[in-house]
Amino acid sequence: MTAETKIGVCNLCEAICGLVLTIEDGAVTGVRGNPDDPLSRGHICPKGVAIADIHADPERLRRPVRRDRATGEFHEIGWTEAIDLVSGALADTINRHGRDAVGIYLGNPNVHSLGSMTHGTALVKSLRSKNTFSATSVDQLPHQLLAQLMFGHQLLLPIPDIDRTSYFLVFGANPMASNGSLMTVPDFPARLRELKQRGGRMVVFDPRRTETAKVASEHHFVRPGTDAWVLLAMLNVLFADGLATAPSYADGLADVESAVAPFTPALAERMSGVPAAVIERVALELATAEGGVAYGRVGVSTHEFGSVCQWAVNLLNIVTGNLDSVGGAMFTSPAIDAVGTGLIGRGHHNAWQSRVRGLPETAGELPVSALREEITTPGRGQIKTMLTLSGNPVLSTPDGARLDEALAGLDFMASVDIYVNETTRHADVILPPTGALERDHYDLVFQTLAVRNTARFTPAVFDKEAGARHDWQIYRDVAVATIGKLDKKPGLKARAMLRGRLSLSPTRLIGLLLARGRTGATLRKLRSNPSGLDLGPLQPGLLPDRLQTRGHRLVLAPSLVLADLERLTAVEAPAETELLLIGRRHKQDCNSWMHNTERLTRGRARHQLLMHPADLVERSLTDGDVVTVSSRVGRVRVEVAATDDMMPGVVSLPHGYGHARNPGMTKAAAVPGVSINDLTDPERLDVSGNAALSGVPVTVSA
Repeated sequence: MTAETKIGVCNLCEAICGLVLTIEDGAVTGVRGNPDDPLSRGHICPKGVAIADIHADPERLRRPVRRDRATGEFHEIGWTEAIDLVSGALADTINRHGRDAVGIYLGNPNVHSLGSMTHGTALVKSLRSKNTFSATSVDQLPHQLLAQLMFGHQLLLPIPDIDRTSYFLVFGANPMASNGSLMTVPDFPARLRELKQRGGRMVVFDPRRTETAKVASEHHFVRPGTDAWVLLAMLNVLFADGLATAPSYADGLADVESAVAPFTPALAERMSGVPAAVIERVALELATAEGGVAYGRVGVSTHEFGSVCQWAVNLLNIVTGNLDSVGGAMFTSPAIDAVGTGLIGRGHHNAWQSRVRGLPETAGELPVSALREEITTPGRGQIKTMLTLSGNPVLSTPDGARLDEALAGLDFMASVDIYVNETTRHADVILPPTGALERDHYDLVFQTLAVRNTARFTPAVFDKEAGARHDWQIYRDVAVATIGKLDKKPGLKARAMLRGRLSLSPTRLIGLLLARGRTGATLRKLRSNPSGLDLGPLQPGLLPDRLQTRGHRLVLAPSLVLADLERLTAVEAPAETELLLIGRRHKQDCNSWMHNTERLTRGRARHQLLMHPADLVERSLTDGDVVTVSSRVGRVRVEVAATDDMMPGVVSLPHGYGHARNPGMTKAAAVPGVSINDLTDPERLDVSGNAALSGVPVTVSA
């Protein structure tokens, strides 16, 4: 056998690390980080190595399958039959019940696939259903909403200039495990070491002593769901000490000062458990640091005041002079500017509402917490047919057990996915695309969110198998076939334009988009530099021109958030005896999938409920017991593990487990653990519509 080396990319998470693959006899026999990649710099995590396991996984679907409703078994069918079945069901549902009778769910992997970004979104838009949902509303909706309200575009997200900051203030984020989130920062451990070597500090607030908290300069426990009081108190301190300023192109500073006045450090201490003295000191340290930055992520996005938290984080960076400055929160200058070119829309809020609860849409999507009731509640607009694109909402969205039941009652369901998982097992037809190593890749989103400006195009490592289809080809064929079967078709010109748009491959579109850019990066140049082009560090001075608001003005006091402060002031401090549930993630996990990869599941089990020893003693429990965890919506049984990494009164279950309900996926079903989302409550929401998955009240008993 002759060994061959190829450059690849790991697009399983936001870090988008460059890979060097060793290929022998058509199989991947070695995976290592690419030291020549200007962003990832040779870093690789366990998931990157496991990308070879996914490619070779015998459980991965490679041909369309149809489910026998009588037996539940799947059988392979041809592409022509599969596309005809799916497009026929979609069109029939629209013809009989209207467009909103088709529900659509987009999972996290879509944003990691070039074909899904270029063609999957076009398919969704062509169906024109208001019942569109995605993983965004269990993850990052407050970030996108506040970016739209304050900066004018949902993806105009300030990125921590981690490579040059001197003070990194972190709320509810664990980049040691995630390699960044809405901050593409591969090799975070090395970057943190570099921060400390230049005399910098990282201060972490989190209800768990996470992997990141353990290597921080200091860590402070904060009661789940109370970060807003701490962040607003920090702003209160800065205004009281005369340290809060704003650039000349900002509006609303006086309104902010008035709004945060009631939120004192003493109040924050009562609500959060963080000492007032700590709040005051950290606020002053951030304000006086030479290039400091505040950053909040999943832990502050996924509770009932996620939007207030993200507003406060943005304000901390703005009023300390750390927005659009070296070492602070900065904006990227990507080779393909999805923001400036309008490739991705600016976003909007409350343009329509969900049918049952009247929940507002954001950026064209309804909160996924409303999905189950929109399937089960009769009436016009009830979801009759479901289309899922690379997602697993049964494990990843609130009250998953009842959603599981709801999906079983649909008239028809289709999924674009490479696995039969806890959600797609309900599909009548599954359309599997090629794997990550079989298609070209360019990151449209994560190079827009990266801590350094780079550009990289990665050709497919392997040719697709005979008879396989790329995701973009599936989306093209379903869209064109569905529209052709509608009773009320778009005009000939509109249909021709859609067909022409979808006939262009993603690689061809990337070439056209690069040609419109200003960095000089072209597809030809990127092909000649497969490890990527280094376009330099983030640049200051992009504001106010980069703002997408009217008059390029920075909006400091959005009315939506100011109004939500009234809801915040009505909250009472939680009872001392109440347990609050939070999630967690591990660097070996990729949300709800890859648990059928032995490389990532071997070793010490990670599925247990973590609990402080004092809380165990109080309930006459011991380490290793099987306990029942109960919430308003459900209960699970799981082993408990004692650890003083947990704040007293807080317990933690990992996200993405619970495969026992899907025995068809044999290796994953053997992984122990339960789904945290059998406990999370769809009625607990942030004003943005994001699910409040963190801080769920629970009881734990033998």
